[in-house]
Amino acid sequence: MTFKSTLLGAAAAVPFALIPLQALAQDSDAEDILTDVIVVSSTAPSVASEEIDPPQQVALPADAVAIAARAPGAAAIGNGALSGQLSYRGLFGERVLGRVNGQRFASGGPNAMDPPMHYAPSILVESIAIARGVAPVSEGPSLAGAVDAQLLQVPFASGSAPEVHGRLAGQYRSVDDSYAVGGTVGVATDSWRIAAIASREEGDDYEFDGGTAGSTSFERNLYGFNAGVKLGEGELFAEYRRSETDPSGNPAFAMDIQYFDTDFLQGGYRGEIAEDVGLELRIGHVAVEHLMDNYSLRGPTPEAMRTRATFAEADTWTGEASLRLGSAARNVTLGVDLETVEKAVRITNPFNADFFLDAQADLQSDRYGAFVQLREGLGAVEMELGARIDRTEQSSGIPTLGSAVPMGPVGLANAFAATVREADDTTLDAVLRLWLPGDVVTPRFTLARKTRVPSTLERFAWLPTEASYGLADGNIYVGNSALDPEVAWIAEAGVDVDAGAITFRPTIFYRRVDHFIQGTPFDATVGVIDSPVEMVANMNGDATPLMFRNVDAELYGIDFDASAELGEHLLLEGTASYVRGKRRDISDNLYRIPPASLRLAAIWRDDRWSAGAEMTAVAKQAKVSATNGETPSDGYAVVGLFASFAATDRITLDTGVENLFDAYYQPHLAGVNRVGASDVPVGERLPGTGRGVWVRAGIAF
Repeated sequence: MTFKSTLLGAAAAVPFALIPLQALAQDSDAEDILTDVIVVSSTAPSVASEEIDPPQQVALPADAVAIAARAPGAAAIGNGALSGQLSYRGLFGERVLGRVNGQRFASGGPNAMDPPMHYAPSILVESIAIARGVAPVSEGPSLAGAVDAQLLQVPFASGSAPEVHGRLAGQYRSVDDSYAVGGTVGVATDSWRIAAIASREEGDDYEFDGGTAGSTSFERNLYGFNAGVKLGEGELFAEYRRSETDPSGNPAFAMDIQYFDTDFLQGGYRGEIAEDVGLELRIGHVAVEHLMDNYSLRGPTPEAMRTRATFAEADTWTGEASLRLGSAARNVTLGVDLETVEKAVRITNPFNADFFLDAQADLQSDRYGAFVQLREGLGAVEMELGARIDRTEQSSGIPTLGSAVPMGPVGLANAFAATVREADDTTLDAVLRLWLPGDVVTPRFTLARKTRVPSTLERFAWLPTEASYGLADGNIYVGNSALDPEVAWIAEAGVDVDAGAITFRPTIFYRRVDHFIQGTPFDATVGVIDSPVEMVANMNGDATPLMFRNVDAELYGIDFDASAELGEHLLLEGTASYVRGKRRDISDNLYRIPPASLRLAAIWRDDRWSAGAEMTAVAKQAKVSATNGETPSDGYAVVGLFASFAATDRITLDTGVENLFDAYYQPHLAGVNRVGASDVPVGERLPGTGRGVWVRAGIAF
């Protein structure tokens, strides 16, 4: 069933809203059953309805991960204002497939300062689709779910005469003195469309009860265009976007963003080529250029010999083709896809031209995949069964080092150059999903085998650094060329209940992960510096480095969403999530597992306005990872108020108060502060934002 947590509003110049979490059990469409969709914008409401949907409960943060994290089982990992990652049922990072406008790509930063949602400004997001529990094989390999952020587009018009349409929005948020403006404007007929898209966001360091969190300011621009032409029963489409992130703080990391300059280009065809025959073709390219340093935004300024500026780049080419034989409800889909990624990272000292080293030298990863997916019925039971095979080939070049680099790293680079810097893997995935459509109750069940190939960072990181794809735990890591792919065995069961005024959608799940990739002590003599790796790690501030190794893990839990309409005007709705993650090979917990959480909202709706309150309650988390040096966190509750008014059927105003009681809280998934010039002590988990007001306006035409 589709999770219509619909946040209608500013991005589309209509009321931001949270529609009831509808479990449309009578609808047996596979996309509805198997996908949670958070709709951020929609068409303007009809005045004739004499009612608007309830407003969004929170201000839109710049990081779209905060929107996706409102789905059942999801949580936001706070690594910076623009660098958040989505945790889904306890898994995050490259285990969750991320896409923007259907396009997958590699992060440009070695520490994932630009995860997928970095390139989806909230003010431009139209919808976020999350594969429910397990991503189908047609979406590509991923160990957990898959998330796809769709940005605003101007649709085809209804007639042959050109029509101008657009959606524009702006927001101000007091807690970080930030603003966001953006939207899309285009011209369309019933046979072609072309539109421009753009946004601008800027914010200062955010405030909390106790002061200001240093190095949390941000700045980002995005602009581009998209176009489409009707071709028979399908569409030829093309789009280009340029994303420019300017200086933005990342206090959980050793460095801050100076820039991400990223170009997105993709095009293809989607639609019907004959009766009951569908075709999708897509080719894309994403080029990322990145600079981060440890002195421009944060203080105190390090001494010259410890000043660092790191340059990184990543190029991703993708190609996809799939052929559907049969109707939407009964079909076989065959597909192939490929993804080739090139990465490089060079660390420099801006005060010493002879100090440079290639922490990641000419990394290459090529993946070729094929899948088959069956959509069929077994009597009254609906079924989706799929299998895919992927071949991945990875390699690393030889690092280049400057003459001022100490002998320790030089020795490690020479030793790495003498190793076999190649790896090949063949992986197999399979997913079976069953559901029994009913007028009120729809039971569902999933079995899956999912895999993830180690990243080039995990395999070829020869230099001990904090690069870890965003773990942000302060540990130093080193790669391991002997890693095996992760293999997850997954079982899920749930039910969607839609009793009209009441909906309820619980899911229980279990994931047994073999060869889970985890940082483990480099050797058996922890704290004894008796190897070149430990010597270099100690020079970098950590005498107990971790090496990526295969371990065994398991995750299990329950999550649900629910809603209740009490009379004509009052709506109650909410979500709850619980996940437990632990090692199976030793007595330890997995790192950054979100604590149990509950979100409840009460909304009063009346004609052209609505208002309400929302509470988010989070339990303490004491089951933490000793291996990663993770510290426990306390529970907390935060309350917000919100209201919305439709001035006309095309103009809306929204406002609210976040953290009404100015509660001091530290989200468990927030990073640990590394910035000295801050009211947050170094080594403390970053607090959540304090009390603030927000206001938003939008227009659609």
